[in-house]
This record gives sequence, C-alpha cells and structure tokens, in this order.
Amino acid sequence: MTSAKKTARVTGILYLIIFFANDFAYFFVSQSLIIPADAAATADNIMTSESLYRAGLVSYLIVFISDIAVAILLYKLLKPVNQTLAMIFMVTRLMQTAVHGVNLLNFIFPLLLLNGGTYLTVFAPAQLHAAALLFLNAHHYGVLISEAFFAVSTLLLAYLVYKSELFPGILGILLAFAALGYFLDSFGIFLLPQHEALFAEIMQAPAVIGEISFTLYLLIKGVRTPPQDQPITLPTTQAKGTAA
Repeated sequence: MTSAKKTARVTGILYLIIFFANDFAYFFVSQSLIIPADAAATADNIMTSESLYRAGLVSYLIVFISDIAVAILLYKLLKPVNQTLAMIFMVTRLMQTAVHGVNLLNFIFPLLLLNGGTYLTVFAPAQLHAAALLFLNAHHYGVLISEAFFAVSTLLLAYLVYKSELFPGILGILLAFAALGYFLDSFGIFLLPQHEALFAEIMQAPAVIGEISFTLYLLIKGVRTPPQDQPITLPTTQAKGTAA
C-alpha cells in the first residue's frame, strides 16, 4: 500500500506538470501569438516573441515526456483491475503522445520558414507567412487526431478507476464525462467544423473537473486505504470447549 501511495503521488505530480506546461503552451503561446485568419500578423507575432514561442515548444516536450511516465505508472496501479484493459489504456495513451510528438514538427516548421536561410529567398515574404500559418493549422488538426486516442485512453481509465478499490467511484464517473467531452471535441470538429467553438466550450468543463479532481486525489490522498481487518474472535462455547 505504501508503494501504491508513492506511485500515485508521483503520478499526481506528473499530472500537475502536464497541466501547467500544456496550459502555458496552448493559452499563453498558441492562443496569444497565432491569429488563424491573418498570416502576416501571426508571422510578426512569432518573430517578435520568438523566445516565448520556443518556450512553448519546450513546454510541449515536457508534456510528452511526462505523459509517457503517467501512462506506465497508471498501468502499474490499475493492472490488477483488468490487465488487458489496462494495457490497452497504456498503449492508446502512448499513441496519443506519439502522434502529438510527431505533430510538433508542424509547430517547428514556422520557425524554420520565418528564420530561414538563403535557400528560402526564392519565396516572397507573403508566401513564407502563408506557409507558416498552414503548418500551424496542420498542427491544430494534429492535436485533434491525438485527442481521439486520448479520449479512448481516458474512457478506459475512467472504467479502471471506477472498478478499482484504490479510488472512489466518483472519480471514474468524472473521468468518463471528461472522455465524452474529448470525443465530442475531436470527432465533432472533424465532422462539423463550423461548430468548433461550441464543441470546445462543451468539452472544457467536464475535462477540467475530471482531470483536476483525479490529479488532486492522487496528490493529496494517493490511493484509498482499505479498512483494517477485524480481529477474529472465537465463539464463547468453542472457547470453553478448547479450554476443557
């Protein structure tokens, strides 16, 4: 039980790192620098705040490295519930990380285009700006692809947490709602891109509540402590018989 608590708390710390690093990369970097309909303004923002943009790259790398450890540690905790489902959970979560990691190239290409060497002088500045924004848009859709794998892994995590004696069942229910939000955000945007803002808004609350609740439980409680076994007492008649 002590080992399980340590594993859970380490997982909680990694979840916290993922939360802050991912929010920094998305909200403070991507959201503040990228203007979807304006390639020139986006290029100017990136070049003006290049250090911030590069910090976003590093933050994404921290997320991916931490997520690998989280997948393995949660598999270790939850495989007694159902080893097959726990393995599928780990693989789909690692797939999400792998897709997201490869997709990070689309976040790097704009820097290469905008800071390009002499071989890029054959392109006009407007062409380079347009190409940079194209790669950033591709990165956005790559995130949605990785989110599909994450939705599956979160749904499996929800089931395993709900069935496990290590965690309260309510955490599994909250994670299940988070998973449904991720499914809606990923598949919904691909099918109905005109409603992207609506899907993102619907997804946000259950995702934050589910993930933060699970993270806080891992950090504060670790895992649930099973009740102590009651001492075994012999019936009075049997005790007398034994004494005789």
